[in-house]
Amino acid sequence: MARLEYVPSYYASSAQPAPSRPTLAGTVDADVCVVGAGIAGCSSALHLAEQGLSVVLLEDQRVGWGASGRSGAQAIHGIAAGQAKLERLIGADDARHVWQVSVEGLALMRQLIGRFRIDCDWRDGYMLTAVKERQQRELEAELHELRDRYGYHSVRMLGREELRATLATERYLSALYDSNSGHLHPLNYTLGLARGAESLGVRIFEGTRALAFASAGERVRVQTADGEVRARFLVLCGNVYLGATAPTLAAKIMAVATYIVATESLGPQRAQALIANNAAVSDMNWVLDYFRRSADDRLLFGGRVNYSGLRSFDAPRATRARMLRVFPQLSDVRVQYAWGGEVDITLNRAPHFGRLAPNVYFLQGFSGHGIALTGIAGKLVAEAIGGTAGRFDVFARIPHANFPGGQALRRPALVLAMLWFRIKDLL
Repeated sequence: MARLEYVPSYYASSAQPAPSRPTLAGTVDADVCVVGAGIAGCSSALHLAEQGLSVVLLEDQRVGWGASGRSGAQAIHGIAAGQAKLERLIGADDARHVWQVSVEGLALMRQLIGRFRIDCDWRDGYMLTAVKERQQRELEAELHELRDRYGYHSVRMLGREELRATLATERYLSALYDSNSGHLHPLNYTLGLARGAESLGVRIFEGTRALAFASAGERVRVQTADGEVRARFLVLCGNVYLGATAPTLAAKIMAVATYIVATESLGPQRAQALIANNAAVSDMNWVLDYFRRSADDRLLFGGRVNYSGLRSFDAPRATRARMLRVFPQLSDVRVQYAWGGEVDITLNRAPHFGRLAPNVYFLQGFSGHGIALTGIAGKLVAEAIGGTAGRFDVFARIPHANFPGGQALRRPALVLAMLWFRIKDLL
């Protein structure tokens, strides 16, 4: 079989060396089969192996090939839906449990990085910025909610003067700074998790798509092109790439294309002048901009999204134009890398965890908040399989609807909805 390659990106070009794992051939037995070797799948496999279970991890491409290895790489608190919406969906107590899990996810990242000596350029700090006065008021309300209701004291407001001294742009009015969140090299982090899982006995097979599965009694069989896995449990972590393998799950999420550019190296002085505290940054618009510095002094800038599924527009040029709207002083700087990927979003922007059968679990729908949440999700599913399902079941209680319109009309319906939110960004 020809060697599988990563999608060209800054992350792929700067990744740590990784072995090519074999393709599954024949029949193998395990306690658990995990599908999808992104952060969620690698974390699930790692935490299951910690319990002494034998684990097989199947990856259609290569470890970290999808969203986990191509993302904006901002590890932040909370979930995309926000706590207020979550309280309406599942009540205040369960919403608080979800919040606590999200914060634990940040701590877990740091623990795993240290324990398995993962070289992934972790940096502390995240700023959520306001473009408009309305957003500034929303930030102030969020600050009080996080501190007063949730006891989260690593956040503080940066007023306009302090923000201007921190970010070399005139675009933002204020920011909510979180010292507990941060950013990293996502592909190297995922590769490090895979190595950690293998050190605990996990068998990883690349170039091996899970085509179908069947659960009968206490066993589940997972079919691949050249073999089969027989296991007691199955964990599906393929997100938008599962597709026809799990059509029931595919109806609950939508693949949204997002794009990132990486500049040439700016040098330490010029890079530091852009973001003095080296935090990750995101604005509050629905169609948002997000950016950060890399370890080798580039600016990584993302945010151009495509809900239509069409690829006719020039995404690198459009993303660069958005970058220059924030940092016009970079007009002389060359973009060296440009790439895209697909984010799995749910209709309510809350994560979607659950079971398709008593021994078939799934994790999906992270809606752009996956860097930290996927790792702790893997720990939760391992807890559930190990017999302690309380925390997993809090997430499983979040209600989720199918995207309207079926396969034919759901994307046009989403495009119309996004047009409204884009107009709202301008108000």
